[in-house]
Amino acid sequence: MFAYDVKKNGTDVDVTLTGRLDGAVAPQLHEQMVALQGQDIKNITFHVKDLEYISSAGLRVILFAKQKLGADTRLYLKDVGEGVRSVLEVTGFDNFVEMI
Repeated sequence: MFAYDVKKNGTDVDVTLTGRLDGAVAPQLHEQMVALQGQDIKNITFHVKDLEYISSAGLRVILFAKQKLGADTRLYLKDVGEGVRSVLEVTGFDNFVEMI
């Protein structure tokens, strides 16, 4: 099961992810990120404490957010669990995503 919640507060966006972010559900989250394009966004924080798994499709959504929502937009992953952290490290995502 996968659930997400996107909340925009001024120039900050908080995205809470729960469950398994895989190829079957990643398009839903991608649509939410596309909807943010063109808006003045300074920070995106993905709250991933309850994210059990992330596939390459889920990683692409995060990559899209980093690349397409503004060159100055800062992207954070908060409360990263060991399973998700290991995927981020193996794929090199830990080099451009700040884990807090």
